[in-house]
Amino acid sequence: MELRNIAIIAHVDHGKTTLVDMLLKQSGTFRENQQVAERAMDSNDLERERGITILAKCTSVVWNDVRINIVDTPGHADFGGEVERILNMVDGVCLLVDSAEGPLPQTKFVLGKALKLGMRPMVIVNKIDRQDARPDEVHNEIFDLFASLDASDEQLDFPTLFASGRNGWAVNSLDDERKDLTPLFELVVNHVPAPKVDSADAPFKMLATTLEANPYLGRILTGRIQSGRVKTNMAIKALTRDGKLIEQGRASKVLAFRGLERVPVDEAQAGDIVAIAGLVKSTVADSIVEMSVDEPLSAQPIDPPTLAMTFSVNDSPLAGREGDKVTSRMIRDRLFREAEGNVALQIRETANADAYEVAGRGELQLGILIETMRREGFELSISRPRVVMQTDENGQKLEPIEEVVIDVDEEFSGVVVQKLNERKGEMLEMKPSGAGKLRLVFHVPSRGLIGYQGEFLTDTRGTGVINRLFADYMPYKGAIPGRRNGVLISNSDGEAVAYALWNLEDRGPMMIEPGWKVYEGMIVGEHTRENDLEVNVLKGKKLTNIRTTSKDEAVVLTPPIRMSLEKALSYIQDDELVEVTPKSIRLRKKLLDPNARKRAERAAEAE
Repeated sequence: MELRNIAIIAHVDHGKTTLVDMLLKQSGTFRENQQVAERAMDSNDLERERGITILAKCTSVVWNDVRINIVDTPGHADFGGEVERILNMVDGVCLLVDSAEGPLPQTKFVLGKALKLGMRPMVIVNKIDRQDARPDEVHNEIFDLFASLDASDEQLDFPTLFASGRNGWAVNSLDDERKDLTPLFELVVNHVPAPKVDSADAPFKMLATTLEANPYLGRILTGRIQSGRVKTNMAIKALTRDGKLIEQGRASKVLAFRGLERVPVDEAQAGDIVAIAGLVKSTVADSIVEMSVDEPLSAQPIDPPTLAMTFSVNDSPLAGREGDKVTSRMIRDRLFREAEGNVALQIRETANADAYEVAGRGELQLGILIETMRREGFELSISRPRVVMQTDENGQKLEPIEEVVIDVDEEFSGVVVQKLNERKGEMLEMKPSGAGKLRLVFHVPSRGLIGYQGEFLTDTRGTGVINRLFADYMPYKGAIPGRRNGVLISNSDGEAVAYALWNLEDRGPMMIEPGWKVYEGMIVGEHTRENDLEVNVLKGKKLTNIRTTSKDEAVVLTPPIRMSLEKALSYIQDDELVEVTPKSIRLRKKLLDPNARKRAERAAEAE
């Protein structure tokens, strides 16, 4: 059967997964009466809840006797490590762009990677049925983007389709009849080259591109067979990028993608995308080869992590009440297991035996890891995110800088520019983007963006859209002012009382509700001033036998500040931690004892 391998790349929320759904449906992959979840490729709970793709996933459809292997990739820059590897596995890419938003930072990032590999992308202008669609302008913007990324003349001559992924149609020009995705299938078969592979008699070689752990089969490595054939139970070995032997073993299972299923096959040949089980040590970017081969396949280097946090054991007085995985050994094993499959993460042991430094691409990537771990029953203490600095050959300190693209109503542009200037941002561009909105482009230090998302949504009344992407390491920009307000800290252990919270309302907004368990050193609210203040949230009302109207005032509490995981991580300072358990997210001081905190402050001032 003829083969085509294609990846669908796009910015977050431009409709990749929805389009793959329609390709699966229209190719006859599902039975007529089969119940299929919306966005069937979003397989885990977090992906469905947040409506984003986190892991790259393969599927396969058959159209007119051609098997098309499709890889759905994440659109968020924090998961860029997934996209970089996937492009090694395919022969063509389909670039999807929203017909109203146009090309955004992640579009530029993934397209640049594809062009460097010499691919000739095909372009789909998606969501044509939007009221604010501007397909012709967006098409011109895409051409300009190709040109700015030094595309060759051949790459600049890209075919374009106009589509609505949700409604399941694509057309070559806006005047054509809008009925189904046949034009897209035809374009894939005619435009994407068949896999270039060595002859089937050549020795078996495959580059591992994604990895997952299966409780029954062990490690499963997915990749495209570059040459030869692989059979079940065949002897294989794994080589590192520089040709060192990692291990030898047997291919206990060879799985091919058929629709949404992975089906065991006896044999697979060059060009096909398969998953192989049987090896126990090899990981992503290793070459899986026949025993006679000594040369590894070349693999793409992965961009470095830019943000790090410390994951440590939860040592608060409430530890162990909600989670069942609380020891440092369990946390260590889980983190190192995650790092095996996720090459964009780096785990390092620290001087403290109960703490591990986890470095990744951004707040969202690390937030997803924490959210996954708490759902598995882990309890953790997480430090404030900090950027990973580098030094150049002259000893100058370099920090990661991000390109930030903001679409905002004109009335809010002033406050956005002011806030980003305070965070050492540098404006590169300001232009109208239609419908009364402005598009602002900045270069901002990564550390200046920690915690800015929530502030940005407040400043723009929830109407602004912010997109960010790692640009480069540049010279250190100097100190950036942090949170201006202090916090309210509980001075004792127990359960919060409504009367006490009501009396403390003039001190600042609360983060807890009556009946919540608190402990000494736990953060219970935000102070209206710059200093931290210890408060008693357990103090009940003194009961007497005298009744007056002033004594019996009704206690009406202001709703507390709700702290999501990402908001909590961006809110805390260096001397604070986020305590994460399966049921709760609490904020606390690193040192719970007030006397120890004062001693630490004095020591810091003395330095």
